[in-house]
Amino acid sequence: MTTLLRRSKWQIWKDVIFSLMVRQVRTSFADKFGLSWAIIQPVSFIFILSFIRGRLDGGETYSMPTFVFMAYGLVIIQLFLQVFQSSSNGIKRSKPLFAFRQVQPISPVIAAGLFEGVVKLFVILCMAVIMYFLSIELRLDDPLLVILNLFSLCLFSMSLGLICGLVSAFIPEMDKVFSLLTRPLFFISGVFFSLRDFPPEIWWALDWNPILHAIELSRGAAYSSYNEVGVSQAYVIEVTMVTTFIALVFYRATWKRALGQ
Repeated sequence: MTTLLRRSKWQIWKDVIFSLMVRQVRTSFADKFGLSWAIIQPVSFIFILSFIRGRLDGGETYSMPTFVFMAYGLVIIQLFLQVFQSSSNGIKRSKPLFAFRQVQPISPVIAAGLFEGVVKLFVILCMAVIMYFLSIELRLDDPLLVILNLFSLCLFSMSLGLICGLVSAFIPEMDKVFSLLTRPLFFISGVFFSLRDFPPEIWWALDWNPILHAIELSRGAAYSSYNEVGVSQAYVIEVTMVTTFIALVFYRATWKRALGQ
């Protein structure tokens, strides 16, 4: 007699997300460079930026090596941008799969976010190895706070990606608008600078950006002597929670109509 194996909804959802992650691995690393390009690109960029800034501050930026200063900025902004882009494109890219009732629009968004997060974690580990062989001081005074900031930013970017992906399902032209809006973030999120590089009178023009807070707080968590100013851990958490709530409410209200577009 044939025995039917019944799975819970949670098991089905977990298997769907895992399958979507495997699918993304195959499509993202199908070229000759594969995963190596995800490491070569940020590391080479960090070396270039560190050399430029190192000529100005002597290789040390506010008590931490300039390479480490730039590394935190570049890795975190790339985490945000790549998770956001993958999450926002996840619904459109996986639309043919929605014919299977087990696959819901939020599944490719979560899978894309988890995939980019795992890739970036691997990049961070490889950069730590590179720093060790280059004899660059490797410190992590408060690792839990760094992990909290990375997790918060990843969840924040996934939530924004979910919102933008749903909006783009109704208005396809919005993809170009969202891509245009994210470009300035690379220059205003503290990748190349610290808030202390500017007078306090103009901090209000920069510290609305939660990415800047996450970068500066992560630098301070790694090097307690960094003494970050003008940023708030509570602000990062609050923005993440509010954005996630709005994204889930918007998804709940529109996902069925989005499938019909």
